[in-house]
Amino acid sequence: MAAQRVAMRNIKECLRLKFEGGLSHEKIARALQLSKGVVSKYVTAASETGLEWAALAALDEVALAAALLPTAKVRHTRGERVLPDLLTIHRELRRKGVTLQLLWEEYVAAHPEQPTYRYTQFVEHYRRYASTLKRSMRQQHRAGEKLFIDYAGPTLPVIDPATGEISRAHIFVAALGASNYTYACATPGETQVDWLTALGQAFSYLGGVSEMVVPDNPRALIAHPDRYEPGLNRAALECARHYDTVMLPARPRKPQDKAKAEVAVQVVERWIMARLRHQQFFSLHALNQAIAELLEDLNQRPFKKLDGCRREWFERLDQPVLRPLPLHPYEVVTFKRCKVNILCGLAISVAFSPRHG
Repeated sequence: MAAQRVAMRNIKECLRLKFEGGLSHEKIARALQLSKGVVSKYVTAASETGLEWAALAALDEVALAAALLPTAKVRHTRGERVLPDLLTIHRELRRKGVTLQLLWEEYVAAHPEQPTYRYTQFVEHYRRYASTLKRSMRQQHRAGEKLFIDYAGPTLPVIDPATGEISRAHIFVAALGASNYTYACATPGETQVDWLTALGQAFSYLGGVSEMVVPDNPRALIAHPDRYEPGLNRAALECARHYDTVMLPARPRKPQDKAKAEVAVQVVERWIMARLRHQQFFSLHALNQAIAELLEDLNQRPFKKLDGCRREWFERLDQPVLRPLPLHPYEVVTFKRCKVNILCGLAISVAFSPRHG
């Protein structure tokens, strides 16, 4: 039997009766002459958007359709304007050089025999749709532009098999701005060596280098803390130079600068760390193997409000424009200023004697 076609105004009324009136699916179906299956479908779709009824009620029919049915093909009758594909517009804006003006021109050209929206209406429809997305999704990140890095707050235990002593592994997280493609690994701590080694591993996992790296002002990488322009230390600058990228720390007290990293950390804590909480690990290597397996599942998990998954968006957006990796990964160097002692020796981690000229 053909699927029941429902006008968007009836869908909105269905949601009003459910979320505002508190009616059962059966009563709503009877009142609007819909099947209970159709009522259930749209109530579920509305719940999955994560929006309150007040926010849904404020949307016009175009924005509501985009929020509830992001991948659906909307049918049109003669004389109706063709609805722009708002999800595709949102995705295409992440590509370098793509503007709303260009997308509007392509939209008009794709429908020469049908009435289309004027540019101002086209932009308004997109802005209403974009306003329904989470704050981190609304930000426009160009493909291949930024890699956001941070550490998760919680740690995971690693047991020494010889002594039974428990150490805490820290979880490094990196996410690309355009695709949300995510990398995670465990490190012994959050030292300068840990940060820069994990960053190199993230680039290897991605198979390329982003234009910029955005850390959240970690002490291990910052030489001169500043409210407006924190200064990187020498090792961080050398690492960025080696990978032909720019390291641009997030500004203090500017949450929008690090929203992407915070979301990525939350996702890793939920879909990786929480799943490993009952397992025992006797080496950092074993823990990283377990993280790698769950990482693949995370990147292939479908988005809730957008089509596809992180891996698909990565392959479509970020991967083609990442810069090439250097021939060798960066080897972390510790820079230290010290004096030659009376025995003409220096001690850093090993002892050696300077040459006599």
